Amino acid sequence: MKIKNSLILFCLALFIAAIPATAQTKFAEDTHSFSNPQAVRVRSVALDWEVLFDKKIIKGTATLSIDRTDKNAPLILDTRDLTIEKVEASINGVKFTASDFSLGETDKILGAPLTIKLPANAKFVRIFYSTSPNASGLQWLEPSQTAGKKSPYMFSQAEAIHARSFVPLQDSPQVRVTYSARVRTPKGLLAVMSAEGNSRTAARNGDYRFRMPNTIPPYLIAIAVGDLKFQSLGRRTGVYTEPSMLKKAAYELADTEKMVAAAEKLYGAYRWKRYDLLVLPPSFPYGGMENPMLTFATPTILAGDRSLVSLVAHELAHSWSGNLVTNATWSDFWLNEGTTTYIERRIVEAIYGKPLREMQSVLGRRTLDNLIAEYEDRDEILHVDLKGRDPDDGLSDIPYTKGSWFLQTLEAKFGRATFDAFLRGYFDHFAFRSISTDQFLDYLKTNLLDEHPGKVSMDEINAWLYKPGIPADAPLPVSARFEAEDKARAAFLDDKLDAGALNADKWTTQEWQYFLDRLPGKLLPAQMKALDASYHLTGSHNAEIAFRWYRLAIGSNYETAYFAMREHMLRIGRRILVVPLYEQLAKTDSGRAFAEKVYAEAKPGYHPMTRAAVEKALAKKP
Repeated sequence: MKIKNSLILFCLALFIAAIPATAQTKFAEDTHSFSNPQAVRVRSVALDWEVLFDKKIIKGTATLSIDRTDKNAPLILDTRDLTIEKVEASINGVKFTASDFSLGETDKILGAPLTIKLPANAKFVRIFYSTSPNASGLQWLEPSQTAGKKSPYMFSQAEAIHARSFVPLQDSPQVRVTYSARVRTPKGLLAVMSAEGNSRTAARNGDYRFRMPNTIPPYLIAIAVGDLKFQSLGRRTGVYTEPSMLKKAAYELADTEKMVAAAEKLYGAYRWKRYDLLVLPPSFPYGGMENPMLTFATPTILAGDRSLVSLVAHELAHSWSGNLVTNATWSDFWLNEGTTTYIERRIVEAIYGKPLREMQSVLGRRTLDNLIAEYEDRDEILHVDLKGRDPDDGLSDIPYTKGSWFLQTLEAKFGRATFDAFLRGYFDHFAFRSISTDQFLDYLKTNLLDEHPGKVSMDEINAWLYKPGIPADAPLPVSARFEAEDKARAAFLDDKLDAGALNADKWTTQEWQYFLDRLPGKLLPAQMKALDASYHLTGSHNAEIAFRWYRLAIGSNYETAYFAMREHMLRIGRRILVVPLYEQLAKTDSGRAFAEKVYAEAKPGYHPMTRAAVEKALAKKP
């Protein structure tokens, strides 16, 4: 690829503009990065990319601006399966000369370190490279795997440490950077990124430019390319997706602008200008990804009745907890997700009322109870030890639900008004910084515990953060709707109430989740048939309900649902809605045979993260 003068000027302009909001000179130990920011720190990244669908690679350059604390130290970057062609360095960002570099030994979790020898006074490094067709942070879809069936599609997923598979950088959440990008694509396709520059009226000429002026952790660098259209949802909100899905997505996400306003009222100004969403193809492995200015969302939220849009509230909440104030390492992940889950439920309460928030809290508690029964003690701790492990292993519901419950406990102890003021001050104080659990605790002690003595002790705080399980005095979430449902479910199981008399055709998604989750793992054939006949659960278009029904069908050996379950597993790549089905099927020989056959068909449409989780499940012996 030819590097044009305009790119150099673009890189230089970014460097001049990229003045970090807060200097950060002390770095926590990050066992998931080879990088050495304490000696040489990357401040900004300017990308020049060509997206090559025929080869399933991105090819181009990354130009890094750096600060040097140790003038004799090399620059050490994180990479994974990148082909490094050459490296250059520069004093002024205009004239570059070749630099010596070496790729270290590959680690199966971390990838390989890229060590670059720096000339005296060098302030810029430019790396010529290309990604692997199997890059862990990119997924390439054939036209047949998209909704429109006509154009290819590519999207990234960088959390936790997958950014290094498409950008050579210091891939630690505490090394915040600004970034810019020039992206070339086949004409007719639209490129969007987690940055300014997403065009709502693009000419689709195959040449796009982006700029993120705020410092963000590397895992929030994101790109998608495909046949995309845009529809406005409000003054500063909108949705991108494939043309055939646009009307449905816009209907489902109509309350997005209200959510932004509700969150601002609680926790201060939204600092990212726009909040748009990209509804991805079904192979996206998560529910959502909080990429700044452009949340990536699973199409499984498009239930047709707006019953699953709490996911939007969650990803929006990350604009404060996660994007604005970020976990310094992946052991501090609860700071991102526990705080975000708490804020999500506050947004939901503000828009949809207290009963929905209560139902969500009870559902979270039920999930947490199941995990605690299953997990080792070390994985029940909020400040989890992930040394020597893939940080993706820490992406369980523990940091989400236990972390949220911890904050709910603080709210109950100090009162909502006091705790809201504390959180708002927390976001202002640490804005655009990445912090450790210790830094959170210092702020908590000074600005909440010491200000209101006698309400909560540090021993109580430490029990939440550093001990397994849930403290005995934690306030239990309750829901009046679920209490009534408990009685109906018990009557149904005792054959005192017919399935049709449950009147469940008017239940919300959350009520169905609770009902199915609380049933025994195995029902009688007559009970399964009665529920299915009354409510048509087999083949449900609501992915959350369908997943729970199929899990029950496996346990109950209800083979009537297996064909529709197969379609669910082929159509959906969201890990939480398919991997547990494979895990349960793999417990018997016949189930394993069925699962292996389905996976052989589904594998091409699954994201690499989903594939890894399914293959791990199928590797276990019955």
